[in-house]
Amino acid sequence: MNNNIINAAEEIFTRINNARDKAGRSDLEKIFFTAVSKTRNVDEMHEAEKFMHIDYFGENRVQEAESKNASFGEKRIPWRLIGHLQANKARKALEIFDYIDSLDSIELANRLNRIAGEMNKKVKVLIEINTSGEESKSGISRQNFNELVDNVIELENLGLEGFMTVGPLTEDKYAVRRAFAELRELAEHAREITGLELPVLSMGMSSDFELAILEGSTMVRIGSLLFGPRVYK
Repeated sequence: MNNNIINAAEEIFTRINNARDKAGRSDLEKIFFTAVSKTRNVDEMHEAEKFMHIDYFGENRVQEAESKNASFGEKRIPWRLIGHLQANKARKALEIFDYIDSLDSIELANRLNRIAGEMNKKVKVLIEINTSGEESKSGISRQNFNELVDNVIELENLGLEGFMTVGPLTEDKYAVRRAFAELRELAEHAREITGLELPVLSMGMSSDFELAILEGSTMVRIGSLLFGPRVYK
């Protein structure tokens, strides 16, 4: 057993709960823990699976996830695609992933809907929004938010569960919290106009997940803090 991963997971889980308590949220309110496994090998992922409070694996690239998928049986914890999805990878993504969290265009939504229909399945999705305004970040702009929400909720093979964002790359905690607060506000607006619950707010990563929880995150995405620094080849 890789005690480093298990010990890190236990510490992260404690910090998640402490941040939830600091935010004044009910201790019965679950904040989901997505282990970001991009660039990690399957042995590391299998070790992380042993920690019962990890709810999902998050992968960024369809091709990398495909190469890992054969090492997991049908009882694996669910996988979420959290990286940008190219339209030509949509079919393969739907074969591998249980959730698509990075929906960011009407074109992609329509394509996923069509392919999901051909596969006779309904796909749970999150809309990714660029709340930081950084050009390097994926996601739709606030200006295109309503149009995409309206489109997605009309697609019979997609189930919109909520929204995702990535915080800005800065040490300015106010700017980070502002970006997370904007996602919360957009979600509240979407609930009002659609009447849907839209319960998922996926925001917060290794460097800022506690700030995200203070702003209402219901799902955090933790990679380097869990597995250690990434080594890119």
